[in-house]
Amino acid sequence: MRLAIPGPTNKAPTEKFTGDVYLDTLHSGESPSRLNSAMVRFNPAARTNWHSHPIGQLLHCTEGMGLVASRDGKVILMRAGDTVHTPPGEEHWHGATQDSHMCHLAMVEHDDGHSATWLEPVSDDDYLAAQTTTAKVPSTTVRKNR
Repeated sequence: MRLAIPGPTNKAPTEKFTGDVYLDTLHSGESPSRLNSAMVRFNPAARTNWHSHPIGQLLHCTEGMGLVASRDGKVILMRAGDTVHTPPGEEHWHGATQDSHMCHLAMVEHDDGHSATWLEPVSDDDYLAAQTTTAKVPSTTVRKNR
């Protein structure tokens, strides 16, 4: 057993994120572990690019409100305490809503060192469509499966 000291806070790279996003690496798996985890903090309207994970991803929201959207148009409004799983290979993005910061723990397993395939930025139109979709759904409906 050992205390895992998080890495320093880094600004997320602009080639993978839109807006102000900050990353703290929590764990980088060394064999036999394949777990990578990070705390990711998004300013309002900040978001990832489209991407996918070879073994899937687990997001656990710790603060604020965020969006997780997939290519098929499904959008999940994520609040503190919510956990969202994206299956292997599913192209998706996640980020903060327009009027809230959001922080989540991101957990992925790497496949021989590969944990994500990064794609193009999410357009403002796609971001606004996701924001609008969640704005139309009453809070109790969004959270009824919790």
